[in-house]
Amino acid sequence: MIFVSHVIPVNEAGEPRLDRAAVWEGLVLKANNALPFVPAMSDCRVTERHSDACFDRDIRIRGDAFRERITLEAPHRVVFTRLAGPILGTIANEIEGEGDDMRLRFSFALVLAGTPGNSAAEETYARTMTGDYIQALTATRDAMRRLAVDNAA
Repeated sequence: MIFVSHVIPVNEAGEPRLDRAAVWEGLVLKANNALPFVPAMSDCRVTERHSDACFDRDIRIRGDAFRERITLEAPHRVVFTRLAGPILGTIANEIEGEGDDMRLRFSFALVLAGTPGNSAAEETYARTMTGDYIQALTATRDAMRRLAVDNAA
């Protein structure tokens, strides 16, 4: 099983300042259409809405197709549960702290189907996936900053 958790600051000197509402809005937008937020993703579409806070989507990352159930835990966490695809598990996008101390944390616990735990194949995949998720974390924050600037204009 692959476990990763990474956190970055939301507000930094010289960058547009985001409040919790703007960060939450960005996470909701990302949950509904991750393409502007996740560079490694080539397809994302909502397939079924169960409620305002729960829906399924189909995505494609690096050529692999997945189905995810999204749960919005307003205003602090979005949980992505992999329902189908070659990698199953759970991903969480969380807002931590407040104001200048606000942080964005992406965590995942995933299993690569058909691959023994702690194997060389799992470790190789984990390195690539970790890089993709850290890139997605930074790209998500940067997209939120662009949205804040666009909304202020």
